Amino acid sequence: MSQIERVENHLKQGKSITRLQALTELGIFELSARLVDLEKAGYVIDRKWVKVTNRFGESARVKEYWINE
Repeated sequence: MSQIERVENHLKQGKSITRLQALTELGIFELSARLVDLEKAGYVIDRKWVKVTNRFGESARVKEYWINE
């Protein structure tokens, strides 16, 4: 299965994804490139900034991505 297929399947299950999740769960280092591929294929990718706590207990912001079908 290709990287774009892994991201597509993940998002089509109604799940959102962040860059860290893409790396740890799907083995994808360049999530943004795969999202561009999906947008070129006709998907509308929604995104928003979310606050998370990093491993040092500090607040950080990351982008979260999902599709609405």
